[in-house]
Amino acid sequence: MRTIGNKGFTLIELLVVVTIIGILAGIAIEQFAAYRQKGYDAQAISDLRNAAKAEEAYFATQLQFIVCTSAAACAAALPGLNVSLNTSMAMGIVGTTDFMGTATSSKGTGITCHWDSSSGGFLGCS
Repeated sequence: MRTIGNKGFTLIELLVVVTIIGILAGIAIEQFAAYRQKGYDAQAISDLRNAAKAEEAYFATQLQFIVCTSAAACAAALPGLNVSLNTSMAMGIVGTTDFMGTATSSKGTGITCHWDSSSGGFLGCS
């Protein structure tokens, strides 16, 4: 006759493993949310840089800049510009040969990024 041995895990061992996995998952989810917000901020920076390039291209052919107060208006007025859904943007004129712009992501960390062509371009985010 064969006897059945004690194979498997005890309830305590299983509870310890589940607890450890829960702690690790909690840490990972929190970090993931922060990384997503930084990703949305990077998306807003990219949209602002693309808008600046579109402004420069438009000025090269039309000798004027576009003023827009929303991302949709900027995308409609500037040829080739596509703005992400979560990005709000505004572009304005500084003098006759310079422009400025701001962009922020509604899902980001809440920072606003700035572009000023008279000061050399991208000024950073605050």
